[in-house]
Amino acid sequence: MLTVEFQAKVENGIILIPEEYKKELTNANFVKVTVNKQSEKKAKEVDIMDELAQNPIEVPGVRSISREQMHER
Repeated sequence: MLTVEFQAKVENGIILIPEEYKKELTNANFVKVTVNKQSEKKAKEVDIMDELAQNPIEVPGVRSISREQMHER
């Protein structure tokens, strides 16, 4: 049995399966679904954080440091 976990939007009662799982689930005759509903506000907050983690905003005058530099004493 294949087990995958993902977050998805629901539109008109239909769960939108992310592209990376569609191929694996195309020929599935039966799937077991467990739903953990998030409030819309919480979902938006998570989306913003994910977006910033993947696409950091550069701020003039602020330089990035490595983890090692951060923990130097």
